[in-house]
Amino acid sequence: MTPAARVQAAIEILDEILAGAPAERTLTRWARRSRYAGSKDRAALRDLVFDALRCRRSLAALGGAETGRGLMLGACRRDGVDPDTIFQNARYAPAPLTSAERAAGRQPETAAERLDIPDWLWPRLVASLHDRAAPVAQALRSRAPVHLRVNVARCGRDAAMAVLAEDGVHCIPHPASSAALEVVRGSRRVSSSRAYRDGLVELQDAGSQAIAEALPLRDGMRVLDYCAGGGGKTLAMAARARLDLFAHDAAPSRMKNLPQRAERAGVSVKIVDAAEARRHRYDLVLCDVPCTGSGAWRRAPEGKWRLGPDRLQTLLRTQAGILDETAVLVAPDGTLAYATCSVLQEENHAQIAAFRQREPGWTLRGEYHWLPDAGTDGFYLALLTRQPDGP
Repeated sequence: MTPAARVQAAIEILDEILAGAPAERTLTRWARRSRYAGSKDRAALRDLVFDALRCRRSLAALGGAETGRGLMLGACRRDGVDPDTIFQNARYAPAPLTSAERAAGRQPETAAERLDIPDWLWPRLVASLHDRAAPVAQALRSRAPVHLRVNVARCGRDAAMAVLAEDGVHCIPHPASSAALEVVRGSRRVSSSRAYRDGLVELQDAGSQAIAEALPLRDGMRVLDYCAGGGGKTLAMAARARLDLFAHDAAPSRMKNLPQRAERAGVSVKIVDAAEARRHRYDLVLCDVPCTGSGAWRRAPEGKWRLGPDRLQTLLRTQAGILDETAVLVAPDGTLAYATCSVLQEENHAQIAAFRQREPGWTLRGEYHWLPDAGTDGFYLALLTRQPDGP
């Protein structure tokens, strides 16, 4: 595909996404019906689409319209590319620019527009992050790095790096976690590498790994990952101690690949429904709750634009409900761990403060933050224990 043909395909895909279609599904459908596109074309197209979604407001301003054409025209103007080399009278290329399109477009005006944050959300971001709001928002406009977690139960970090390098995947250690690697070259070869196939490494953001490393784990503990999702933190915990480990999710389909991943990693995980989960008391319960995902918007940028005040309030109620549900599952000397991939104070410290108002028998033993401008996705972790005279 020519560069112009890739842009035309991106325009069509973006128009579907802007109309409400999920980004990943739309890209997958396009690939299935476009068998002529090679792997390099698909990767380049994905980069165009996700860059446009990350920078949707600023590109719409530059391009004069919040449409697929407007975003791609805005990207040309931002990057110093002559639009006439892309929007041309050629086969598979976008149609030439109209006089109205040539006249449209302006520089982004407000901080929220320049940094690609919805207007309603910008004051909340500033209230949550203060002087780091702008650097975090800027970080969310760029592509996320690729991080790997070394399965420390199987090998050391240096050994994993050596095995990865044999397949052209070159990494450096990441400071967020002792098991974390950042891929600096060959990221698209990870899934076919021997290290990945043999369970020596897993794809996982370094901040997510840091959460597992901050948990007070020790051999013999009974642990419940209550909102397990795909099971990344479940497997990270399993690599750190010999645990009696349980995984639960309100949507069990999210865990469908967890048994296979656990087998590859050489660990045991019991998948349980809500009724089974409530039959036990646990030394540690991890609640990686549903959230805005604001800390990971560079990976899933459409979430930034589909979030609204009503959706945020729904999420806050869900988070509070999960805290209340899981508190009763913690053994008397156990730990309740609350985690989000959000940078918003309402979902993080304020949520824990509200829980402790409802349940005064709990003490906050530790609180951790990881932010995208420091090289990871944005995460929050709070560790709570019952006071000795608590219920």
